[in-house]
Amino acid sequence: MTSSLQDRYEDIRDGVRDLCRQFPDEYFRKVDEQRAYPEAFVDALTKAGWMAALIPTEYGGSGLGLTEASVIMEEINRCGGNSGALHGQMYNMGTLLRHGSEEQKRRYLPQIAAGELRLQSMAVTEPTTGTDTTKLKTTAVRRGDRYVVNGQKVWISRVQHSDLMILLARTTPLAEVKKKSEGMSVFIVDLHQAIGNGLEVRPIANMVNHETNELFFENLEIPAENLIGEEGKGFRYILDGLNAERTLIAAECIGD
Repeated sequence: MTSSLQDRYEDIRDGVRDLCRQFPDEYFRKVDEQRAYPEAFVDALTKAGWMAALIPTEYGGSGLGLTEASVIMEEINRCGGNSGALHGQMYNMGTLLRHGSEEQKRRYLPQIAAGELRLQSMAVTEPTTGTDTTKLKTTAVRRGDRYVVNGQKVWISRVQHSDLMILLARTTPLAEVKKKSEGMSVFIVDLHQAIGNGLEVRPIANMVNHETNELFFENLEIPAENLIGEEGKGFRYILDGLNAERTLIAAECIGD
């Protein structure tokens, strides 16, 4: 590693550390006791630009790489913060960034970078599919200029503190595709429009202060323009995003 790179990483660590000093252990203990969301902490990180690390500068982000983003997550946890409450904002937009249309990126990414929109949730896991995502049962059927979604998801985090959500659903029945990894598509869901209009969110009680939920879709209508990339290629798009998620969560664990 060159000295310039090392200096760059140390500058990031120093900046994150300085911000985290404003939120001592007492702050997080109080948040946990109240089973609340660390709004002030997340807002401060967003305003400082740390949560937009992986968003290119042309969309209002910091234009940093995955290594720099990992340093940010590691340092947050090293300082006693809780990255689990916010890391989705950093990596979930990757599916949109790499596979969304230019119109979608211009519409959403600047607002995500500015903290005006939160894209912290990704709805993939289902109660009956185990680790084989290709067997998911949530469907999205094209009807005119909309897709109609039916199904169920589970262990979906940060839905109650997000504006947008990434959804993976099957658009072609499993029996009709050549490869089981085909026929799934990815959508952007506007949660403010969806909840109560075909989407029900049921919180799951757990032992730690981490918001996670069951989701029930009943004839939820999603505009066709909210399809990310090509129909049927969503499984590959999701895998692209999971690589960043794994790296960032590993960095958090190192920080702990």
